[in-house]
Amino acid sequence: MSVSDPEGGRLQHWVDDQPFDPHSRETLTPEQEKFYLASQWQLMWWKFRRHKLAMISGLVLLLFYLSVLMSELIAPYDLNARDSKHILAPPQMVHLFHEGSFVGPFVYGYDLTKDRDLRQRIYTPNPEKVQPLRFFCLGDEYQYFGMIEGRFHFVCPAEGGTFFLLGTDRLGRDILSRIIYGARISLTVGLIGITLSFILGIVLGGISGYYGGWVDNIIQRIIEMIRSFPELPLWMALSAALPANWSPLLVFFGITLILALFDWPSLARAVRSKLLSLREEDFTVAAQLMGASPKRIIGRHLLPSFMSHLIASASLSIPAMILGETALSFLGIGLRPPITSWGVLLNEAQNLNAVVLTPWLLWPMVPVIIVVLAFNFLGDGLRDAADPYK
Repeated sequence: MSVSDPEGGRLQHWVDDQPFDPHSRETLTPEQEKFYLASQWQLMWWKFRRHKLAMISGLVLLLFYLSVLMSELIAPYDLNARDSKHILAPPQMVHLFHEGSFVGPFVYGYDLTKDRDLRQRIYTPNPEKVQPLRFFCLGDEYQYFGMIEGRFHFVCPAEGGTFFLLGTDRLGRDILSRIIYGARISLTVGLIGITLSFILGIVLGGISGYYGGWVDNIIQRIIEMIRSFPELPLWMALSAALPANWSPLLVFFGITLILALFDWPSLARAVRSKLLSLREEDFTVAAQLMGASPKRIIGRHLLPSFMSHLIASASLSIPAMILGETALSFLGIGLRPPITSWGVLLNEAQNLNAVVLTPWLLWPMVPVIIVVLAFNFLGDGLRDAADPYK
């Protein structure tokens, strides 16, 4: 085949007369074939792996949630173990060498003196008290998830020694062990709360956006009423209204329900706005003409279209609920002892003396910061991976 150029000459242009089949595997390289045949979840995973910070954050969160399943094994002491001889003891540093020779992981024991003028206990590390740590050992007795009795720990103090890596509280309880046990409650609040919140937000937001009309008006007015209340004072009022004679388990579920009930309106609004724009699309009309039920259209066609937004909302809502539980427990109107959470532990560090004289009581805020940042970074990576336009 030949064509004319602008100057009047003839240019040769050769065209293959065979029809082009874009789905023919002979025209695709192995890399192209792998890409074109990949599922949506495979494409999301490949894009997510390129987000290094999100991958690291996901690994950090995985370790935190694995620790929830093994709190009794990881913690060197039982949750309620007390040492009256080491009240408000400072953290013990782990050493490897003693007087130039390798000993292995060990801590120095404390010498205790009492300052009667300051009414304060003074702990001084004694280099002569070398206390090697024991690994995969038998220590304090515990009940695994309150059912199975055991004594096995990954790390234990020396026989007759102590191992307070993060110090002790006013009752002589190991702070590290209590932080590990507290993760079980604080992290679970976020998962249970976001599950309840998402069920309410997606169902009510989906109904509101898909049907519209008077149904939409009623749901939106309810949302506006809920959002008109100041969030934190309302949380405080409802938490304080929980009966004082409730069991710790009922209080836990009560706080979780309160956090979930006031988190769903924002998600419902987002779901509604997306469905209002998507319900007029061609694929939605085609599904309606084929006889698909509203439940199937919403669940199989509309919600997956903005999965990236749902993923981002979930990744941001979980740390918000963790912070909400921590704030309520810190103020003394959330979870209460004997339940142990990061907020309950921080409740002991409310006064200025704790910050000045015993700053190690503030250690429970470190895992809160790490988990919140990890969820935010993970959410960024998941949102980018699920976004079909990136």
